[in-house]
Amino acid sequence: MKKIILSALLLASAVTFAQEEKSPLSISGSVDVYGTANFVDGSGAPGLLIANPENANAFGLGMANTVFSYDGEKSGFVVDLAFGPRADDANLAGAINQLYAYYNVNDKLTVTAGQFNTFLGYEVISPAVNFNYSVSYLFNAGPFSHTGVKLDYAASEDLSFMLAVTNAHAISSADGNDSGRLQLGGQIGYKGQYLNVLYGNDGVDYDPTDEGVLLTDDVLYIDYTGGFNISESLYLGINAAYVNSSEADAGYQGAALYLENSFTDSFALGLRPEFFQTTGAENEADVLALTLTANTSLTENLKVITEFRYDSSEDELIEAFPTQKSVSAVTVAAVYSF
Repeated sequence: MKKIILSALLLASAVTFAQEEKSPLSISGSVDVYGTANFVDGSGAPGLLIANPENANAFGLGMANTVFSYDGEKSGFVVDLAFGPRADDANLAGAINQLYAYYNVNDKLTVTAGQFNTFLGYEVISPAVNFNYSVSYLFNAGPFSHTGVKLDYAASEDLSFMLAVTNAHAISSADGNDSGRLQLGGQIGYKGQYLNVLYGNDGVDYDPTDEGVLLTDDVLYIDYTGGFNISESLYLGINAAYVNSSEADAGYQGAALYLENSFTDSFALGLRPEFFQTTGAENEADVLALTLTANTSLTENLKVITEFRYDSSEDELIEAFPTQKSVSAVTVAAVYSF
């Protein structure tokens, strides 16, 4: 009888230990839906990150996102699947948002290969991570993801470096890269401030003179992303970028601020002022966008994002409204994360 009791206790202890031991495989994700309305004639809403923002009206779907990650002792992988209009506008390989494997050479150096989200910019594709629901012009203009290899080196807790060799970011898995269009990328990070550089062919065929397609190999991206805690409740995020190709005589530049104040653990207000300008001999235009956002957490997993956005441009640059000089829109989104 004692042996039976002892065996039962040992089995119970083993089961409890196995349950408490963290599994290297984890699953997370999010789903989001929204309702939007503008104050001009016709449908449309800027910055919703869908293929046809001019058609956005009333209720719409964002995306369903599921991330499988395996974090082993020396290596691991991430499979990030995203479905829906928001994902379709950003994915390079069907439903795959990210798919990469990594190897920790040592405590400081990590090698990553596959498709990974861009290291440029303040915002990301998933609305579960962003404070705002609509995205900035800088995010819409820049790369969403890269396919290639990168090296991350953590020199200290405060200082980090990254080097990357990737395909031109506009080349999807369905495209051929027989011309060998590549980009070189780099990042220096220090105490939450990041200077990013990307150079090479971006995969876009330019035709500024109507004399034939121009493949450029000199597209330069310079991007600063960072932020500061002004007080215990107030945070200021910053994103500034400069992009230019001398061969194509085209590019863009701009800056966005992210003022976010947490009034309680479940409610925060944010303001995102942004100035964005396209550059080039035949493409000079600019737009100002102001976004006021209320972020409310109803539960640990569910948040509601209420957003008022005002876009103004004298140069027909407002997304989804090329003939309007100013557009106001209200969007309410529900985002569930798990």
